[in-house]
Amino acid sequence: MTVIKKQFGTLSTGEDVSLFLMEAGEYKAGWSDYGASWVSFIMPDTHGKRDDLLLGFSSFSPYAQVHPYFGATVGRYANRIADAKFSIGSREYPLFANNGPNHLHGGKRGFSRRLWDSDIESIAGNPALRFTLRSPDGDEGYPGNLIASVIVTLSAEGKVRIAYDAQSDSLTPVNLTNHAYFNLRGEGSGTILDHELSLTCSRYLPVDSTMIPLAGDPRDVGGTVFDFRRGKRMGADLDTSLVGYDHCFMVDGTGSEGTLGREPFATVAERGSGRRLEVHTTLPAVQFYTGNSLNGIIGKHGSVYGKHAGFCLETQYCPNSPNRPDFPSCWIQPGERWIHTTEYHFSVL
Repeated sequence: MTVIKKQFGTLSTGEDVSLFLMEAGEYKAGWSDYGASWVSFIMPDTHGKRDDLLLGFSSFSPYAQVHPYFGATVGRYANRIADAKFSIGSREYPLFANNGPNHLHGGKRGFSRRLWDSDIESIAGNPALRFTLRSPDGDEGYPGNLIASVIVTLSAEGKVRIAYDAQSDSLTPVNLTNHAYFNLRGEGSGTILDHELSLTCSRYLPVDSTMIPLAGDPRDVGGTVFDFRRGKRMGADLDTSLVGYDHCFMVDGTGSEGTLGREPFATVAERGSGRRLEVHTTLPAVQFYTGNSLNGIIGKHGSVYGKHAGFCLETQYCPNSPNRPDFPSCWIQPGERWIHTTEYHFSVL
């Protein structure tokens, strides 16, 4: 595997933004230190045609504007926190409300809108990218000085592994994920509604009108439109009452921290191209999103990304976990390490 570093752009502060081009076998992945963002993934289809499977932009400048988190690492807390606040003991921590009454993806200037430090390292003799961000106490309202790292590798077998590592000097919630939008036919090639999705997940979180999980235990997917255990088209059950998915599923049987489960929890296939994506994770949940809010944004090479132009599988802790002690704990103690891994395995059928 090789990594080439190039200049991607310049921030208004004068800081240079870099693009890292990774290549292994027939696979190429592009990453940027702005937002620790996954900006491209190029592979052949079953006929040898090469396509970029990630929605995004051809140049840097649109990434510096407000966009739908294309490929970004989001934090400190991915997904929503109800009413933009949480408490530790008797102290309330107000956050920025950037999604109606709620806090979304770390707030007004979350990790997706920061320039991360970057290094090319060697892991087991192979190059790896490391992005590091220091988030000070009080950053976007969160307590504690936090150091977060994202380590990326690419294999000749088409495996993109993203390892997350975070530490804080105070009790704080942490929830990091990557917000890549995939289209296995290639970005700009229409909707993903005919992509076939299999999820091993047997439970999901029903939500209120602001997308906050309802009180009570996760619900069984059996007999609902959320049952993907036998596989079905992403658009099979969409109608006027469900215009798209933006829901959290509990991942059954994930490995322990730092250890991936043997079997993928998610498999996506696109029959026309013959491409397949399998996802493994150590995290307890995944947000499945079908790009419902994409509204014609202009992407790579002039592509127009309308509704359902891409899908996301955002591995994470549950939405609103800081206010839900019944959910898997997203909290880390001072000096404790938050370590998780997600692997995306691309192949042809």
